[in-house]
Amino acid sequence: MANEQMKPIATLLLGLNFCMYAIVLGIGGWAMNRAIDHGFIIGPQLKLPAHFSPLFFPMGNASTGFFVTFSLLAGVVGAASAISGINHIRSWTAESLPSAASVATMAWTLTLLAMGFAWKEIGLRVRNARLKTMESFIIILSATQLFYIFAIHGAAAAYRR
Repeated sequence: MANEQMKPIATLLLGLNFCMYAIVLGIGGWAMNRAIDHGFIIGPQLKLPAHFSPLFFPMGNASTGFFVTFSLLAGVVGAASAISGINHIRSWTAESLPSAASVATMAWTLTLLAMGFAWKEIGLRVRNARLKTMESFIIILSATQLFYIFAIHGAAAAYRR
């Protein structure tokens, strides 16, 4: 009984997470493209500044490069988690659970890492509206991805009974 009650909740969270990861990928792709197009350019005779970061982004602050990089990683693994989750939702058996749960857990841990950089970026305060949106989505995703993991594991407890 509890097994079938968790399926609509897991499906809703899976769809929500996929849409949010797609938005994170879109904004992160924009930020990465802007950093490549308008990044730090130096002439052959000039030296690098003392506080140069290889993850230099022309917008945001010192943690923006790390935040965008790890958000893109979390977005890609999160989208893969949704694809694996769709397979699990369709079959909804104990055999399909380990792959869905493991990829979802990897996506959640990468999302937590990106969330740490989001909080650092919020603390440094200099960022634009798109980065604020991506920060918000990453922070919300860290909770909804965890709830999705709980939902599929809650249903797994019913398999063992």
